[in-house]
Amino acid sequence: MSAALSLSSRSLSSRPLLVALRPLGLGDLLTAVPALRALADAFPSHHRVLAAPAVLEPLVAMAGAMDEVVPTEPLVDLPVSLRGADLAVDLHGRGPASHRVLLAARPRRLVAFANPAVAESAGFPEWRQDEHEVSRWCRMLRDSGIPADPRRLDLDRPTGPVPNHVAGATLIHPGAAFAARRWPPERWAAVARAVVDAGCRVVITGGPGEEDLALDVARRAGLPAWAVHAGRTDLGRLAGLVAAAARVVCTDTGVAHLATALRTPSVVLFGPTSPHHWGPPPDRPWHRVLWRGTTGDPRGATPDPGLLALGVEDVIDALDHLVDVERSVGPFDMGEEQRA
Repeated sequence: MSAALSLSSRSLSSRPLLVALRPLGLGDLLTAVPALRALADAFPSHHRVLAAPAVLEPLVAMAGAMDEVVPTEPLVDLPVSLRGADLAVDLHGRGPASHRVLLAARPRRLVAFANPAVAESAGFPEWRQDEHEVSRWCRMLRDSGIPADPRRLDLDRPTGPVPNHVAGATLIHPGAAFAARRWPPERWAAVARAVVDAGCRVVITGGPGEEDLALDVARRAGLPAWAVHAGRTDLGRLAGLVAAAARVVCTDTGVAHLATALRTPSVVLFGPTSPHHWGPPPDRPWHRVLWRGTTGDPRGATPDPGLLALGVEDVIDALDHLVDVERSVGPFDMGEEQRA
């Protein structure tokens, strides 16, 4: 079954429709995976649709809980094909705007957090500000009568080809959506040099628009051009790189959640946001969190002071003390055209 699924695959006459709304980014999707799996278990006979950005389709397929992704963006009307669902689940936020998007599609039942501006949500679960993102959505489902286990974070591991030089390498992802979560490139380069000096390979990844940043880090670190994968991977291929790597180093980004979901040991640098809300589960010792205990604006235009308080030696020390993990995976398929 391909990652991109078609609505035409749905049997309109025999299967009720379930719509889950999560039109956000990579990390947001991965923190919602336990909730999506709970919905799959509770409604196995439904045609389950995730309303989310199309770019996330490869990872939705790896989660195995949804039948289809219908592309959408935050707070826009849902397509006509999603009207009249048997169940609509708001995984976007506390509302009211996202509640109204779903209610406008006339579902028979809405599962969401209570919002006083939306009368239909009266009696629904209450939003809690100080709650981990994974636990939040599972609690909403449980309080709505749907069992949910926040520990079900793991994705099926990719089986596609990866470059030979990536297997066993240290993967550094220096980018982030906002400047507040971007550690300086010269510090990433210093970490990369230390890893290479210790006898390990390094690869650099990046999202759309981060090619120049990745190349800058590689140049400062003296890495060859083939070590840079920014601009050459979609999310499915990026997941393959993370799965093949020995360890991942990044800030609080979607790649950190990929490392968690694929059980790849990681060092994650936190700055404006707290790991208590967005960090890896504390019962997985192969992930190490670096945080100075301060918070700020995660959408800020300059690097967060707490993030800048983390030094190169902090990261190198954390890498030196990472716990390895036995991962249940077969050998990676390295096609001839991918070998380096």
